[in-house]
Amino acid sequence: MFLLGRGIPDHITSLPQTVLNTPFGQMLKPQIDSAMRGMTQAPVAPSAIPHQSRTITAPGTRPSMPPVIGGSEGGNYTNGSSTRSATGQVHYATTLKKLDSLLVSAEDSCAVIFFTSATCPPCKIVYPAYDELAAEAGDKAVLIKVDLSEAYEIGSKYQVRATPTFMSFLKGEKENEWAGASEGQLRGNVRMLIQMAHPPHPHTSLRLRTLQRRHRTVTYAKIPPLDKLIAKMGSRSTDSAVVALKDFIRAREASGASDAPLPSLPVIDAFIVQCIDTDPPDSLFPLIDLFRCALVDPRVSGYLSTERSHSTIIAAISKPSTLGTGCPYSLRIVTLQLACNLFTSPILATQLLRDTGLCTPLLQLITSSLLDTAHPPIRVAAASLAFNMAAINHLQRLDEKEDVMEESSQVELMASLLETISNENDNKDSIRGLLTAIGLLAYGAPRNGELRELCNALGAKETIHGKEAFSDDLKDLVKETEQVLA
Repeated sequence: MFLLGRGIPDHITSLPQTVLNTPFGQMLKPQIDSAMRGMTQAPVAPSAIPHQSRTITAPGTRPSMPPVIGGSEGGNYTNGSSTRSATGQVHYATTLKKLDSLLVSAEDSCAVIFFTSATCPPCKIVYPAYDELAAEAGDKAVLIKVDLSEAYEIGSKYQVRATPTFMSFLKGEKENEWAGASEGQLRGNVRMLIQMAHPPHPHTSLRLRTLQRRHRTVTYAKIPPLDKLIAKMGSRSTDSAVVALKDFIRAREASGASDAPLPSLPVIDAFIVQCIDTDPPDSLFPLIDLFRCALVDPRVSGYLSTERSHSTIIAAISKPSTLGTGCPYSLRIVTLQLACNLFTSPILATQLLRDTGLCTPLLQLITSSLLDTAHPPIRVAAASLAFNMAAINHLQRLDEKEDVMEESSQVELMASLLETISNENDNKDSIRGLLTAIGLLAYGAPRNGELRELCNALGAKETIHGKEAFSDDLKDLVKETEQVLA
């Protein structure tokens, strides 16, 4: 009976399961499953094995590993891009050439090599954590995985004698090495390495109520009496493009954007460009103001982002600078307001700063308008446009991303703002807009960059301090701006 399996005590029959339930058993389970799979499943045909993912379960091959990037010597990435561009994922290196190229791509940052092997159950414990760290690091670090059962020359060069072993590199130099499947140690070391490679900006440790929050861009949404506005266009008032714009604005104002179908925007754009090129400056203001009202709708501004040449935007925002001192007051102020409304589309807002063909005429419009000492509303609108540009670039810094505005453009804008605020002693709204724009531009700026050099050379902190006594409402903003200029 005993030989037939009857009468065996429970503590003996349950012993295999008891062992498997222990931590040691859990580590052995994948290896046992892999060994048993060879007896219970047919081999996988070579043609059925995916090449890039390197996920193989046939007997006699390397056990399954999480999908990785760069499974072949040639670096065949899922997106077909370069080594460093495949960010947020683990890279797999099988040769020294591949590993060296990955380390070179991280010479200005940091990298981690995870040495593993097909016969290392403890390694699998930290696979998920390593993948999570790669996604968390994004483009701030290059996380590499090396299977020593395949990459013999790598193991020989780096003299790895046990797995799992980790090596970290900072700015091209080896920084640390440790062994063991401790998830806590792995997470702590990798995060510390990334912080060393990308130390937080000193401004992040400050407590700034205004300059450390996200700001909405300024939009001029007020709709004037449309019939009176259009009547000022003369013979242009009956054009189909003008009628379509008027009907769209009225429908949107009455029923909301969802019930206001878009007019034919290509026809309207062509009409606006033609008018700007041929009509007298005094007659352009009603058309620009009408277009400004339409741009409140993000669908309209979003459409402009798809124009290849951006001819409509450039024609509209360049006209006041082209006319110079001969630009009518009404045309300049509605052009500034129109330029502010271009930022209702996030896509277009980024293009306005990144594309020098758009950013340059915007800066010219701001600079020439800030010099208008006779008309405070012009300076307020120009400060609002400067604020919009600074706010979009500021969002990138809050998200720890690269600036969308070139540093030379930031320097030009900052110089105009500092010159204007040093002479502004009358209008509180203008000072508030200028202060905020200056603070947003300075917040998170590179510590050794041209923008900081400009601020120091022009005595920006002292200039801002002089505005503290202007109004009690501005004292906190003045102090915050002083802190980021220090």
